[in-house]
Amino acid sequence: MDIQEIVRRVVEEVQKNMNSPKEVNIDQSTEEIIYFPEERIKGVEEPHNAASIERAQSITPARIGIGRTGTRMLTTSYLQFLIDHAAAQDAVLRDVSDDFLQNMDLYKLETKASDMKSYLMDLDSGRKLSDESVKFLEKNGDKGKDVQIIICDGLSSSAVEANVIDLLPALIQGLKLKNISVAKPFFIKRGRVWVQDEVAAIVNCNLVISLIGERPGLNTDESLSAYMIYRPTEKTVEADRTVISNIHKDGLTSLEAGAYLSDLIEQMLLAKCTGVSFAQQRSFNL
Repeated sequence: MDIQEIVRRVVEEVQKNMNSPKEVNIDQSTEEIIYFPEERIKGVEEPHNAASIERAQSITPARIGIGRTGTRMLTTSYLQFLIDHAAAQDAVLRDVSDDFLQNMDLYKLETKASDMKSYLMDLDSGRKLSDESVKFLEKNGDKGKDVQIIICDGLSSSAVEANVIDLLPALIQGLKLKNISVAKPFFIKRGRVWVQDEVAAIVNCNLVISLIGERPGLNTDESLSAYMIYRPTEKTVEADRTVISNIHKDGLTSLEAGAYLSDLIEQMLLAKCTGVSFAQQRSFNL
C-alpha cells in the first residue's frame, strides 16, 4: 500500500472525528489525493490586510496565509501537509507502471542501480546502463539519428506518468515536421542525467534529450525536466547541458513543452552545441 493511501485513510478517520469537519474533496484523477481548497483562502481569521495575502497566494503555491491556532498550524493544514509529504515519498519510491510503458510503447532498460537504496546512495550506479541493457541497445537501438529521446523515472515516477503521455508525441511530431530524424524512444529505470552520455555513445546520435522526473516537493510531485546534450564525450561537463525544468500542469505544460523543446533542439542541431556554448551563441545572434 502506498504511503499516500495510508495517510489518506488516517485523514478520513480524523475528519470524521473533528468537531467541525470540513468537506473533503477527493479527486479520482490524481489517485485520491485530498485537497482542502477553502483552507488556503480562509486560513487567516480577520486579517489586517487580506489583499496582500491574496496577492501573495496568487503568485506562489507556497503555504501562505493558512492561519494558525496558537503557535501551530490548523489541523486541516497539517493534514494536507502530511498528504503532500506522502505523495512526494510515493513519487520517489514507486515504479513507473508496466502498463504505462506498454501503452506508450517504451522498452524498459535499466541502470546498474539494482534497487532504490543503491540508486539514492550511489550516484554512479544510476549513470551507467546495466550490462544487459548495453547489449540490448547495441543490438536493437536506432543508430545514427539526429535525436535520441530517453525517458527516466529519476526521482519522480509520478512526473513521468503525468507528463510523458502528452509531451512525447508532441515532441516527436514537432521534430519530424522539421525533418529531424528521431530514434525510437525508450525508458531507463533508475536513470540519472549522465546516463545519456553512454546512450549517445552507443547509438551515435547528434543530440540526446532525457525527460526525467524531478525531486518532488510539497507543492507538486509531478514536475519533469528535459536535459539536452550535443555529442557528449569523456570531457563533457554540466555546463555543456541545457535543461528545461518545471514541466507540469501548473508550470510549463506538457504540450507546450513538446513544441518548445522541438524548436530548441532544431536550433541546437544548427549550432552544433548545447549548454553555455549554445546560450552564448543564441544571445549573440539576438
